[in-house]
Amino acid sequence: MKLDGFGIFVKDMAVMIRFYRDVLGFEIKEAEDSANVFLEKDGTLFLLFGRKDFEKMSQKELHYAEKIHGHFEIALSVEDYAAVDRAYEEVIAKGAKSVMEPTTEPWGQRACYIADPEGNLVEIGSFHKGE
Repeated sequence: MKLDGFGIFVKDMAVMIRFYRDVLGFEIKEAEDSANVFLEKDGTLFLLFGRKDFEKMSQKELHYAEKIHGHFEIALSVEDYAAVDRAYEEVIAKGAKSVMEPTTEPWGQRACYIADPEGNLVEIGSFHKGE
């Protein structure tokens, strides 16, 4: 099996599309009013599934975490430490919620964390100090 992409289950499709498209630069692949929306980032497929639509399709009631939660993260990389700081400032200015400001970790990575509008964690990081 080959990893093709990954998806998250969302409450408010329009808000989540705007965040991933307008704040993080994901490319949308279909109409915004679809029950399941395909986006792409750097060749990786990213799916947004409407929670109620998936429950109807699967005929199962699912349960979801609320607020900021740490069930998983989406990791985005940038070229160097300075780019982590710039990216963090840019996404915060566009409305992302800060979880952790840029920090250089003991293992050599500089990273920060934000949350999307439904509490999913997004990491922006780099292992390169730059020039």
